[in-house]
Amino acid sequence: MVWFIDTYRGVYGVEPICAVLPIAPSTYYEHKARQADPERLPARARRD
Repeated sequence: MVWFIDTYRGVYGVEPICAVLPIAPSTYYEHKARQADPERLPARARRD
């Protein structure tokens, strides 16, 4: 889903896409923040 949002965010915007898909905009933004900064990952994800 994140890939889809990344692909079409320039055309439709994040919030309108998230309104149609079953994902909250905050979830998308947190995922992107964790990709940019692995320190934001939960401890379990960093261990694995």
